[in-house]
Amino acid sequence: MVNEKLRFFISCAPGIEQILERETRQIGLIPLSRVAQNTSSSKSFSGEEPGGLLFEGYATHMMQSNLHLRTASRVIVRLGEFYAAAFAELRKKASRLEWEKYLTPGQTVNIRAVCHKSKLYHSDAVAERILGAINDHFSFSDIGENPCRQDDQGQMILVRLVNDLCTISIDSSGEPLHHRGYRLATAKAPLRETLAAAMLLAANWDGSSPLIDPFCGSGTIPIEAALLARQIPSGITRDFAFMRWPIFSKEEWHSLLVQAQNNIVPLQTSICGYDRDKGAVEMAAANASRAGQKKEISFVQQPVSSLEPASSPGWIVTNPPYGVRVSGSKDLRDLYARLGNILREKFTGWKAGILCSDPKLTGQLDIGEPVAHLRFSNGGIPVQYSMFEINAR
Repeated sequence: MVNEKLRFFISCAPGIEQILERETRQIGLIPLSRVAQNTSSSKSFSGEEPGGLLFEGYATHMMQSNLHLRTASRVIVRLGEFYAAAFAELRKKASRLEWEKYLTPGQTVNIRAVCHKSKLYHSDAVAERILGAINDHFSFSDIGENPCRQDDQGQMILVRLVNDLCTISIDSSGEPLHHRGYRLATAKAPLRETLAAAMLLAANWDGSSPLIDPFCGSGTIPIEAALLARQIPSGITRDFAFMRWPIFSKEEWHSLLVQAQNNIVPLQTSICGYDRDKGAVEMAAANASRAGQKKEISFVQQPVSSLEPASSPGWIVTNPPYGVRVSGSKDLRDLYARLGNILREKFTGWKAGILCSDPKLTGQLDIGEPVAHLRFSNGGIPVQYSMFEINAR
């Protein structure tokens, strides 16, 4: 790809920006700014998923972000920014952008426009003018006159108009980055892969100590743990939208893949997933097999009452049922109390990370105050990830 600076926005679930920033620094990226989160304005006009960080870097950084970042949702490249208060002005200025680097004449595009406090307030009309601008650009640049067409499956282009300032971006990821490619089977209330990774990274679990998930469901937490511990990039087996850009360099991408594959290490500890549901355990094993981690993880059908520690202290990281989506009005206090009893009796010296939507349920654990916590949304439900140190009493 052309060796020039790009600006790109990396989105993530609101609440985990600090975890994402820690990841980006590992590939040499320092954020320029954070996007406002958890506000009505960010949700109504951002044109991107609320939550995330803005960066400046090279095309290599953009590709590395898609390949390596475990907590990112999308990587979106800024094409241009300008003021426009009339449709003719919008179309003319948008046609001057360097579309030929990212699109080819005649390909399909998926233009998503949002408008806020601007003279141009009709999003469909704005999207129509941007499509016209793209075709104007190719017609005027002697590249060809085969028109691009709007299609939901096409290259996604994001247009944001705020106070007449138009920001145009192009998605480099394609499918959302939580689509790792391994999870074809899911149990009830599945946890997104990006959130499972955020839980592990927030816990500072590095793969050197045992990890147990006593409510593993379809196996997302243990699988993400195995990928993390072995330094396997989350996007190593999937395709991305940037691979279809005219400026895409196969040689540069191949070099990044070879480097990533050379950095993969053997698993140094035990990772176990348990669930009382036989079907969930079978799904978890199938997902682990697709991720290439079936031999690295032990999945066993058993109730939480049979939970036993590994040979040395480690982490319990889990997403237990919390009633909203799984059990409805069913009282889960006994389940949490039972889990807390087991942790106090058998897991002294361990650490625990518990995801729950209800602080009263978390309180039933009775394992002390959390040493840290993280708040985000899981499937539209506000949740808190609480981290504990389990000490003898």
